[in-house]
Amino acid sequence: MTEISVAALQLPLGGDEKSNVDAVSDHVAEAAEQGAQIILPPELFAGPYFCKTEDEALFALAKPLADSLPVAAMQKLATSLGVAIPASFFERDGNHYYNSVAMIDADGEIMGVYRKSHIPDGPGYEEKFYFRPGNSGFKIWEVFGTKIGVGICWDQWYPESARAMALMGAELLFYPTAIGSEPYDEELDTSRMWRRAMQGHAVSNCMPVIASNRTGKEDGQNFYGHSFIANEWGDLVFEYGADETGILVASFDLEKARKHRAGMGFFRDRRPELYHRLTEDS
Repeated sequence: MTEISVAALQLPLGGDEKSNVDAVSDHVAEAAEQGAQIILPPELFAGPYFCKTEDEALFALAKPLADSLPVAAMQKLATSLGVAIPASFFERDGNHYYNSVAMIDADGEIMGVYRKSHIPDGPGYEEKFYFRPGNSGFKIWEVFGTKIGVGICWDQWYPESARAMALMGAELLFYPTAIGSEPYDEELDTSRMWRRAMQGHAVSNCMPVIASNRTGKEDGQNFYGHSFIANEWGDLVFEYGADETGILVASFDLEKARKHRAGMGFFRDRRPELYHRLTEDS
């Protein structure tokens, strides 16, 4: 497919599981009405961002893929609306716990699961307590004739992740996110850096990038929104500010982006034989 329409959702997610899933479902339906084919909810949208503190009782929130309410709800929507949804959820696999995305196609089928590769650990984002580093490797899925890559939040800061997915054939990059204030420095606003990092992925790989973040205050932690859709030049086609709620929808001519990608020569001029240092421990 040459033309593809995508959507990013931004909304507060501080409520209980049912109310959050219902709110995301309403946004998905609205995005589909506006013609979106691939619709991206934020990271861990079923509840408040629970990784602010370390509490072993919160492991009970994790469910196996087959028992995940948010995944099941998105499967039902995908089937009825004919859309594809990368659905973020807290996954339990035996005694292992992951921050995962179930890739749901337009028939409501689960194409596979990507498990977050890079796990942050710091004030307000104590994810290493909860999540095992992903063992799935990066994933590429074909939906609507388009190959897409999905990273999860902290993955978005790593150019290696974006490049790996691009080399695997991705034509669009999606990043569900939960990010906001930094408790150790109240004056630090990373929203500009957050966007620039992903806009850089769009530029360096010459492909659109779609990022969805939550917004609003949850137990003193402020999530700064700023969800966006960037084109293959890294230009912000549509964007939200900190407090807006709703959906962003954009359409792209992927053949045009493919032509630009070839013309820029970023993949032609790669020198993998010089990059061994990238695979060594620092």
